[in-house]
Amino acid sequence: MPDKDVKIEDSWKAVLLDEFSKSYFKDLSSFVREEYKSGTIYPKPLNIFRAFDLCPFDKVKVVIIGQDPYHGPNQANGLCFAVGGMNEAEVAIPPSLQNIFKEIKNDLNILPEQNGDLSRWAKQGVLLLNATLTVRANTPGSHQKKGWEEFTDAVIEKLSKEKGGLVFMLWGNYAKKKGEKIDRSKHLVLEAQHPSPFSAYNGFFGCKHFSKANNYLRERGMGEIDWR
Repeated sequence: MPDKDVKIEDSWKAVLLDEFSKSYFKDLSSFVREEYKSGTIYPKPLNIFRAFDLCPFDKVKVVIIGQDPYHGPNQANGLCFAVGGMNEAEVAIPPSLQNIFKEIKNDLNILPEQNGDLSRWAKQGVLLLNATLTVRANTPGSHQKKGWEEFTDAVIEKLSKEKGGLVFMLWGNYAKKKGEKIDRSKHLVLEAQHPSPFSAYNGFFGCKHFSKANNYLRERGMGEIDWR
């Protein structure tokens, strides 16, 4: 895929231009294109880079790292932990996102909108980044180790090196490992257990990441996130 053909928001295209010309990304592009031709892949093609399109590089304040897109119908929308939106049918809020909403309520004493899309956060500067940006229907992990992880590692590295004062939320061992190279001398890195029902009670509930993020942003005059 030539550089100019990658459909991603302009500021990200400028920052990531070198990645698009690397051999791994060309191989990844070919693989993903063939997958969409041969079966059902999520999210829809126009939503693959939605996290970037809604949150330009210069607007990023908070980064939340997920792993794979949801692999069921009408769920994945290009934003980690989020579901639906983009004129999709009404989708039930997954358990991990329900737990995220519970922690926000307990932490900030506000009731989040019971809408799983989360574009309202992305537009405020929250980059909702999955490590892998596509997946085969009903086959979790099917697009892992095809190049996406290398691409999203580059995204995290660019943010860490070229910006300052960001908040990174790393939930679960996978996200913690993904964030190992973040420069903690110039960013706030918050770590907790994953919000899934299997681990939320072992260190996600009570982590207070949302108030900690807003306090950090406020101290730097960057404007808080409305987590509703």
